Amino acid sequence: MDQTVEAAAQQTSRRLPTWAMVLAFTLLVAFLGLVYFGLRNSMAGPLSIGQPAPKFTLQTFDGQVVDVRDLEGKIILVNFWASWCKPCEDEAAALEEAWRRYQADGDVVFLGVDYVDTESEARAYLEKFNITYPNGPDLKSSISDLYNISGVPETYIIGPDGTLKYAKKGPFLSINEIIMVVDGLRQGNTGAGS
Repeated sequence: MDQTVEAAAQQTSRRLPTWAMVLAFTLLVAFLGLVYFGLRNSMAGPLSIGQPAPKFTLQTFDGQVVDVRDLEGKIILVNFWASWCKPCEDEAAALEEAWRRYQADGDVVFLGVDYVDTESEARAYLEKFNITYPNGPDLKSSISDLYNISGVPETYIIGPDGTLKYAKKGPFLSINEIIMVVDGLRQGNTGAGS
């Protein structure tokens, strides 16, 4: 009889409290939810030309708030970059030169989205390349997640109708490449991107 009581006492002492089991179960469900949403986003693939472009708000480094919904009717070039990205440096001057070409007309807007960076390094990059079009950090990678980017640089061009007209992974090789795409969209031609 003593062995039975002793075995029951050992079994009772090894059992976790109910609150610990509920907590463990809750953490497991939360973890599985995160895995599910992460896999769903990674399996979503790139955005398709012609589909509605994801809407976002960007708070720039100088405190402006730019909502792409307010820019409907314009061509919007969205460039994802980072200060640590060497190919981003290769296209920086061409993007700025193209921006200055289109800025006065008002029908084309450039937005720079700084990806996984520090503010001080990003600001130094903007100053180094004398970039004047609106740029801001991608806080919590929320914008890059919407666009499902795979790296930097990547550029997406949204047409006046709010649909994605062009996508490019990698840097623009020249200002002429940028002008060819943007001018084609201004004239009503749609591009496919690379």
